[in-house]
Amino acid sequence: LEEENAEKKEKTLKDLEEGKVFRGVVKNLTDYGAFIDLGGIDGLLHITDMSWGRINHPSEKFQIGDEVDVIVLKFDAERERVSLGFKQLQEDPWEFAAHKYPVDSRIRGKVVSLTDYGAFIEVEEGIEGLIHVSEMSWTKRVKHPSKLLSVGDWVECVTLEIDEEARRLSLGLKQTEPNPWDLIGSKYRVGDQIKGTVRNITDFGAFVEVEDGIDGLVHISDLSWTKRIKHPSEMLNKGDEVEAVILKIDSENQRLSLGIKQMQSNEPEDYFREEMVGNVLTGKIVRLTDFGAFVQLTEGVEGLVHVSEMAKERIERPEDAFSIDQEVRVKVIKVDPVERKIGLSIKAALDEIDTASLRSFQDTQNSDGGATLGDLMSAAVLRRENADDELPSGDDSGTDGDVDTDDAADKP
Repeated sequence: LEEENAEKKEKTLKDLEEGKVFRGVVKNLTDYGAFIDLGGIDGLLHITDMSWGRINHPSEKFQIGDEVDVIVLKFDAERERVSLGFKQLQEDPWEFAAHKYPVDSRIRGKVVSLTDYGAFIEVEEGIEGLIHVSEMSWTKRVKHPSKLLSVGDWVECVTLEIDEEARRLSLGLKQTEPNPWDLIGSKYRVGDQIKGTVRNITDFGAFVEVEDGIDGLVHISDLSWTKRIKHPSEMLNKGDEVEAVILKIDSENQRLSLGIKQMQSNEPEDYFREEMVGNVLTGKIVRLTDFGAFVQLTEGVEGLVHVSEMAKERIERPEDAFSIDQEVRVKVIKVDPVERKIGLSIKAALDEIDTASLRSFQDTQNSDGGATLGDLMSAAVLRRENADDELPSGDDSGTDGDVDTDDAADKP
């Protein structure tokens, strides 16, 4: 037997050359390949050279004792090592792949592997394409392909890109359906009112689901006309059903801007249109500064009383004369709807009150006997003199608390 094997080996070594086809017998299987007896000498058929397609173990393709035709890929005569190939005897499927699977064509394939970044689809033996996780859904954020696909599933996909030289095939799953963002412009218009569910809340706003897979953003600045909102959670909670107005549609960037405050009238804007210069109003001081006080006239509307308009006398520190939450009467002296600024005056409002009181008194006196401004001033002086003539309480000169009339007579 040894002599026979030696003769076979010698003959085989003489015939061995790269590119030549031999018929051999599968002698042994390992995880990385199969050893083929070519006649007195064994050659290694590596697992990667067994098939153009995916093979997890050589036993999927061969069994011990099988007779197979193999081609010599590499021969090291000095070390008597032979590398064999089996798939090289078959047509390379990638040779005509671009013709068979042009871009935008629909392909049906089998899911053979799942990774964090996508799913590998076998469209035929030897050709696999990758559906990247970003190409699985138009609207859903797929965290892992297993959320949509399983190994063994048959799926229909679309060719996005093919590179024969690099043997890469990029596939898309979501492209088998129309992009809902392409249809959003025909279904909705700016100004339309919609109902949706709050899906997520962030520091800058809330995402509202308009329809399955289509979310719109309500920016924090579009939640209320009047309230100063620091965080959207002050008004909304996840799961809330809300009504909103479509402010902007950007199908290309898949963005939909919504507004909740636009569902209500703009009270501050209405106020700027209605409140005219010269009106006397009542407000509440909400902030004090070195240069004046901010007075809230209505929710969301504030005006500034400059320090020079606080009183007739000079005021150095507004906080010494006024306090937060104090109600004051003010007169509108300036309105700037563009800058949304209102100038107010407390001393002007006091002048309005004094003038109104004077007119009321004159009207009353004129109807009774024709009092003049001089009469009014004389009456005011008389009242002041009478006030000065009042005695301090608790005088001990009288037994019952009465005032001594002699002492009173001596007073000027």
